[in-house]
Amino acid sequence: MTVGTQMQQAIAGIQSASATMKTFALETEDKAAKKDFQQLAQTFDDALEVLKGRQEYIEQQEPQYKNQ
Repeated sequence: MTVGTQMQQAIAGIQSASATMKTFALETEDKAAKKDFQQLAQTFDDALEVLKGRQEYIEQQEPQYKNQ
């Protein structure tokens, strides 16, 4: 498995986790839980930005890892 593939899998996993937290936040009526889920979703979204930046860097440095 290439670095590019591994990075894409990591990004997909975090996107999924973020979406799950957002769904939980919408579905709960508990205000504390809603806040926790929203904060977790934001943390995942922040991590996504970092990983996407890293993926772009990898693709610039090693074009063979670029996902098409």
